[in-house]
Amino acid sequence: MTAGFLGLRSHVPAQAADPEPSLGYGPLLPDPDGIFDLPKGFSYSIISKTGDEMVDGLLRPGGPDGMGAFPGEDGRVVVICNHELSYSQKDLGAFGRGNERFGLIDPRRHYGKVREDLPCLGGTTTMVYDPETKTLVRQFLSLSGTERNCAGGQTPWNSWISAEEPSVLTKPSQMLHHGYAFDVAASEEPGLAEPVPLKDMGRFRGEAVAIDRADGSVYQSEDRGDGLLYRFLPDDAGKLSAGGKLMALAIKGRPKASVRNWDKVEIEVGKPIEIEWIEIDDIESKDDRMRHRGHGAGAALFARAEGMWAGDDGIYIACTNGGAKKLGQIFRLRPADGTLELFVEATEPSVLEMCDNLTVSPWGDLVVCEDGGGEQFLRGVTPDGQIYTLGRNAKNNSELCGAVFAPNHPTLFVNIQWNPGITLAITGPWKPAKGLGDRAGATGAAS
Repeated sequence: MTAGFLGLRSHVPAQAADPEPSLGYGPLLPDPDGIFDLPKGFSYSIISKTGDEMVDGLLRPGGPDGMGAFPGEDGRVVVICNHELSYSQKDLGAFGRGNERFGLIDPRRHYGKVREDLPCLGGTTTMVYDPETKTLVRQFLSLSGTERNCAGGQTPWNSWISAEEPSVLTKPSQMLHHGYAFDVAASEEPGLAEPVPLKDMGRFRGEAVAIDRADGSVYQSEDRGDGLLYRFLPDDAGKLSAGGKLMALAIKGRPKASVRNWDKVEIEVGKPIEIEWIEIDDIESKDDRMRHRGHGAGAALFARAEGMWAGDDGIYIACTNGGAKKLGQIFRLRPADGTLELFVEATEPSVLEMCDNLTVSPWGDLVVCEDGGGEQFLRGVTPDGQIYTLGRNAKNNSELCGAVFAPNHPTLFVNIQWNPGITLAITGPWKPAKGLGDRAGATGAAS
């Protein structure tokens, strides 16, 4: 597909009686097309799906995951999308079956191969979207040859930091050059980024990235049940490839603490605690033990820290299986205050189950993607910690991921990751949710 007018579908839910004013935007209306349920007044467009031919002659890869959205020209939006693909998922890669389209790219812009005939298939695609006409103008491969790009984060210099999450970091030598983050510029013009690994930011199972605009510090999450939360202090803010220092979060006065609340309550909802940062050594971590060394030096343990986004009042961090019931936690880190707060801890799966990617809306609410064991919902969280429902994956039980708002238009982009991978653009009467009722099944903090 070379233009957005081909192969796209839109859906507007049927109208229903006015919803009860107790939860968010009202009840979800069943989607007759069986893709995505939304409240009254909202609609979606399918703007891209796995296997679509892109403007560069390659195929839209499978496994769409974290995304960033940037202003383009003439009101357009540039959306950069990660693809959580391993080299073994060769039928889902950009190069087609048998990688027969690999010759369409400049091999110097392809980061890694397992062997000469087996290229790594992770990376990013870039979509150029026109929100006024609700059409995809073009899409193309923008980072090639990386491994399982899961989440990442937007930068103030209009680029996307895409992080690798290799399933195993101690495989034979051909895999030892994965587990890094890469900087991909937001461009409307087709082309591959130069695949330069940001090695001083560490090598681990990377997830989300958030940048503190105040000083240029880069925060990184790690998708492990015993993972750490990292801070990278660049030598030159805005030039991450120039090097810097990697540190990990520790609870002040409580070395080697855990904030997972698995065995006992070690951090209470709504009660900020003081933090400090400890320097991490051996950041190349060929033995995949960087987190163990960091914890041994005093760093705190997090439970699968995945989603992360910087808002006006702090950096929000989603821990997928944190909490006493392992249903998820959302933290708020305030670097300027030197504090960490447990903002929400899920206690009932019907309210929030296994939070993953998240973003901060233009009006301050969080939008949270679920990655649980059954139905997957898109949830909203108000600044005072109340939870409501925004949408439901009606197609299958695939996780939702990549939620991000356009910077210049009331459009929310979100992915259904598998079978097939689909990117949706959701529009509607976005506004701060009013009249939220009882929120049984979760505990949340006051702002």
